[in-house]
This record gives sequence, structure tokens and C-alpha cells, in this order.
Amino acid sequence: MALITCEYFSDELDMMRSMRVLLPQKVKAKNRMNGEHARHGKLPVLYLLNGLSDDDSAWIRRTALERYAMKWGIAVVMPNGERSWYSDALHGYKYYTHIAYEVPRIAQEFFPISCERKDNFIAGVSMGGYGAIKIGLLNPDKFAVAASISGALDICRRYAGIEDLKYLQELENIFGPVESIAGTENDLLHLLASLAPEAAPKLLQCCGTEDFLYGMNQTFLRVAQEYNFTLDYWESSGGHLWEYWDSEIQNVLRRLPIKYR
Repeated sequence: MALITCEYFSDELDMMRSMRVLLPQKVKAKNRMNGEHARHGKLPVLYLLNGLSDDDSAWIRRTALERYAMKWGIAVVMPNGERSWYSDALHGYKYYTHIAYEVPRIAQEFFPISCERKDNFIAGVSMGGYGAIKIGLLNPDKFAVAASISGALDICRRYAGIEDLKYLQELENIFGPVESIAGTENDLLHLLASLAPEAAPKLLQCCGTEDFLYGMNQTFLRVAQEYNFTLDYWESSGGHLWEYWDSEIQNVLRRLPIKYR
């Protein structure tokens, strides 16, 4: 695998940004991937989003992602989502537009990755799980799978009990007051209730049973099942920890519709 740090200019954010990219290297003919990806030279790609306190280096530093991705011959693009909640902020930057549209366009220009829906997947952890499901549901023509690992999938509920006034102000700068979120595209439960499940990407969801976000994951699961979304859910013992996420990103990769290399 090649690990690339790509620095580029974002027109949407009007500043320099960075992304980490894993690309499979060419292999001898007898070991090459079978199928369309090998014939046309375009790789399936997973856009992998960071959590609230991390950046585009987190997945590389905290897990053995490079080794896992190599097994599947998949490219992995890791943009820096900052503390944006992958949303166009009410008072701030347009990170939803940047991550959902600009990053794939730039990555497709720079790297040999497929632009076809069947080859494009998005996943994330914690805040990134929220972002992956949101971007996937709002762009069903672009992504075949959207996956959440320990995702903060109910943003209204996330406001509850926050005692850190600085963090609360940060959320309000992005979303506005909590009462303004329900029924908007920032409310994932509303998206489940308002979108056509047959057009949506396949959803993958997992959460540790000791995770403080477990309750909201159960709510999201119940609502997704109620509206008949195609969803693969699994859980096991674990907290909001990289030890758990290192294990579960492997399970996400196994569930993507790509051939084992």
C-alpha cells in the first residue's frame, strides 16, 4: 500500500486542507484482482471520516487500517473533518459541502479511484459515523454503502446533558439551538422517515454495548427497521475506544461489496 498525505486547496472552505490516502500498489499479474476494477484500473474507494477530537491521521495512527485495506485492494480516502459534524455550519464553514462533494471530486482527479456508485462507500466513527450516514442518505446516487461505527446518530439527543458551555456553544454555532434541528437534514431520524428506503445506500451500523452512545444507536436501529431500510446491524462488548474501532473497521470492510484480493 502507498500512504499519501495530500495537501490541496478547498474552494468551499477557502483554505488549504489535507487528506490521507491509502492506495493499493500494483501487484504481479497472477495476484491481481479479478473483475472490472483490474481491467479498467479504477479502484473501489472508502471515504473514512474521523471523530470529534481527531483528524485525517487518526485512522492510520490508531489502527492497522493499512494492513486491512491491503487485503481487499481498496483505496481509502481520509479527509480532515475537524470538529465540523460534517455539516454546513449556521455560523462557520461548509464542511458538509466540502466533504460530500468537493473531496470526492478532488480525490477522483488526483487518484485512480472509481466514480461509480457501486464502488463508492463512506464510513466513520463517532461524529464521523453521524457524518457518514448523513452524507450517504442525502446522496444515494453517489454511495452504495454508508457505515457508522459507534456513531452519534441522534444529534438532538447529543445536546442533552452537555455541561461544557464551550462545547454547547460550538454545537449551536453549527446547528443552531436544539429545538431548531428536528425535521431538518441534520436530523438523521427525520431523514429515515422522509427518504425512500429503496433508493438509499445499504446501511451498516455497529456500537459497543458499553458505549455512552449505545442508546441512540438503538433508537436509530429501531427507526431504520420501522421504515424498512436495508441495514446490517451488529454489536459486541466494547466502549467508545480505539480498541473496539480497530476491530470493527475490519467488519465494515468485510461487508462491503468488493472482492477479496
